[in-house]
Amino acid sequence: MAKKKGVTGRILHDPIKDHLTPMFPLDLSKIRTVDELVRAMGRTAFTGRQIGDGVDVLEEMARDKDCFIVMTLAGAMTVAKMGLIFCDLIESGIVRAIVSTGALMAHGLVEATGLKHYRYDPKMDDRELFKAGYNRVYDSLEPETNLDHVEEVVEAVLWDWDPDEIVCSWKLNRRIGEHLLKHAEGRGILKSAAAHNVPIFVPAFSDSELGIDFVLHKKQRSRKGIPTLRFDPFEDFEHYAKTMLATKRMGILTIGGGVPRNWAQQFGVYAELLARRGYEKIPLKRYNYGVRICPEPVHWGGLSGSTYTEAVSWGKFVPPEEGGHLAEVFDDATVALPLMAAALFERLGYFKKKRR
Repeated sequence: MAKKKGVTGRILHDPIKDHLTPMFPLDLSKIRTVDELVRAMGRTAFTGRQIGDGVDVLEEMARDKDCFIVMTLAGAMTVAKMGLIFCDLIESGIVRAIVSTGALMAHGLVEATGLKHYRYDPKMDDRELFKAGYNRVYDSLEPETNLDHVEEVVEAVLWDWDPDEIVCSWKLNRRIGEHLLKHAEGRGILKSAAAHNVPIFVPAFSDSELGIDFVLHKKQRSRKGIPTLRFDPFEDFEHYAKTMLATKRMGILTIGGGVPRNWAQQFGVYAELLARRGYEKIPLKRYNYGVRICPEPVHWGGLSGSTYTEAVSWGKFVPPEEGGHLAEVFDDATVALPLMAAALFERLGYFKKKRR
């Protein structure tokens, strides 16, 4: 029974009768698996709770047989050695399409061909690193020789390209993946995607090693007096739109933000305009599920930090009040993603099935 307390007029409620959700101390002595840890974190507070809630939504969309899941990637996640997690998300059948930065794909190609990235020592001078051919990515190093090897792979693919066929990022990434399946022993995101028919779109293609290699290849063709290849980014846009329009429900797993996140989410706006401006008679197509891992704060006003509730106002997501399942984790993806992915794979029994 609620009681009135003193002259302030406050009515003190019983949290149990109000059906509030209790929190519990994190008892590490009872934790045996990553999933148990993440579930326990979900009963705490702050970012720990966000991680627990995020895995719950990931599990919901992974178990929804009618949900087509897109993963968007930004940041140096393959240099940061998160690449095999992406491979497992593809190979498990959870992720069905990827939208990424080109740099992330190029660094992942390095990994798939067995080459390494290296730790950066703060004592190193960046001017000397440049002279020695070591490109710094925060606390890691990408040797320039690695990127020369990337060019060799891209060149091999492009010289086999029919000049009458237009190039776009998902087709090029598919061909590179097929090349890796034949010539590379290591695992890698492009290789796994090609093997499992997962298209990888790079909307800002020219902003990458892959884009630079394409331009250089075009110059080589011009010098030889042979037809140059044509790149059309709208081939990507139309293929992605066609793919998503055919889905029953859509989910999105976003690592970071940037162009990949917005390009993938922009599909909801495109679908709404198709209907509103009279091009097609289709219902609203919005993401039913969303999980975002990104440390970018909201108050900077940038897209990477914008919330899913903001995206609801653009017609990109189904709001929770109408059945949308959304979770946001404000954390470094190199911390949150391994925990969340491992917990998800445990719940789905993925590694047990893989071992069998």
